[in-house]
Amino acid sequence: MTAAARPPLPPFTEETARQKVQLAEDAWNTRDPERVALAYTEDSEWRNRDQFVNGRAQIVRFLTAKWQRELDYRLRKELWAYTGDRIAVRFEYEYRTADGQWFRAYGNENWEFDEHGLMRKRYASINDLAIRPEERRLG
Repeated sequence: MTAAARPPLPPFTEETARQKVQLAEDAWNTRDPERVALAYTEDSEWRNRDQFVNGRAQIVRFLTAKWQRELDYRLRKELWAYTGDRIAVRFEYEYRTADGQWFRAYGNENWEFDEHGLMRKRYASINDLAIRPEERRLG
């Protein structure tokens, strides 16, 4: 089975890398695990903090659980670097827990894409900072 292309495709230029980052930001802000998972290869490999996730089915389960814990999630991504089939981003997102505590998470991701523009590797390092509601910037 041939994978459906997810433009823009590598090798990336600055313009197409920025487009890819914006598309990822837009998709994650839908908080729709099924939609987000379609941007990754069937056997995509993730490291997210201390969790290792492999394949679309695990991605959907991971994101479903994430957005059940991280309420009112809002993300902003920024291109950091790119080359060939790789993009590095820095990001921040905000969310609140069920008990009402707000957090801002900061992090970096390294992405690697296949020839169809699907992400085959995603390695994320993330730190959380508790914030007061009036300190929110993204909501």
